[in-house]
Amino acid sequence: MKHTTLIETIKRFNKLDALLLVLCSLFALWLYSRSSAGVNYTWHWRDALSLLFTPRADGSLPYFFQGLLSTLRLSLWGISLALVLGTLLGLTKFSSSSWFNKPANVFIQLVRNIPPLVFVFIFYFFISNQLIPLLGLETILRQYSSEISLFQEVLFGPANLWENLLSGVLCVGLLSSAYVAEIVRAGLQGIDKGQWEAADSLGMSTWVKYRYVIAPQVLRSITPALAGQTISLVKDTSIVSLISIQEMTFVGTEIANSSGYIFEIWLLVGLVYFLICFGLSTFFRYLENRHL
Repeated sequence: MKHTTLIETIKRFNKLDALLLVLCSLFALWLYSRSSAGVNYTWHWRDALSLLFTPRADGSLPYFFQGLLSTLRLSLWGISLALVLGTLLGLTKFSSSSWFNKPANVFIQLVRNIPPLVFVFIFYFFISNQLIPLLGLETILRQYSSEISLFQEVLFGPANLWENLLSGVLCVGLLSSAYVAEIVRAGLQGIDKGQWEAADSLGMSTWVKYRYVIAPQVLRSITPALAGQTISLVKDTSIVSLISIQEMTFVGTEIANSSGYIFEIWLLVGLVYFLICFGLSTFFRYLENRHL
């Protein structure tokens, strides 16, 4: 079957997608008209946009775009950690050995049954403060004074915020890894028993069996669920604003409170989150169509 291109995928939105977009647009226009006519609110879009695009006093990127980059970094590294750790947890929980599946199940149940906000506070204040000294990372994360390259700054941000980045990545990554683990486990259990027996009868090693027989089938079946979890992780990065990590929600809060343009700033922040998540949704739909 011929592979669909990304352009074709974008063009193939179903009628429900189009209807939802129209309804959302109409609702936004209604809110806009009611805010102006009903509560006599005067919009300040030009001033709000000017605040977002104004460089900082030291000539660096505008504060809002620094927060946006921080959100993207948290998302990138958080997704990477969640996929790696979640896959390992899913494999261990699927294992028939109680030495592996019991600890994995305990971790998954703890993370999934504790509210994310509570988990973030517990992890940051009780674990992160002990984990960094234990790993011997104080010199790098808290006292790093050497020059960093542009490549390092793009991937990890300013050196004085590396500890914040690590804490945020661990929080969102560990939270998401428990859900990724369940997705992987369900994908493995969905493989027909005959596939496992056929691979074993051919004398395949464990690595070859998973690499060429099991993994392709699992990836095909769990792609939609992983897409949803990835998008959820991007939105969950806003939680770490509560522990003073300067991502987009934290920056938006400071700009809105200092300027007084509450509605404008938060609508713009919500729009940026929507564009990121909608872009990811389109990308995963493209990947899913390629595997059909």
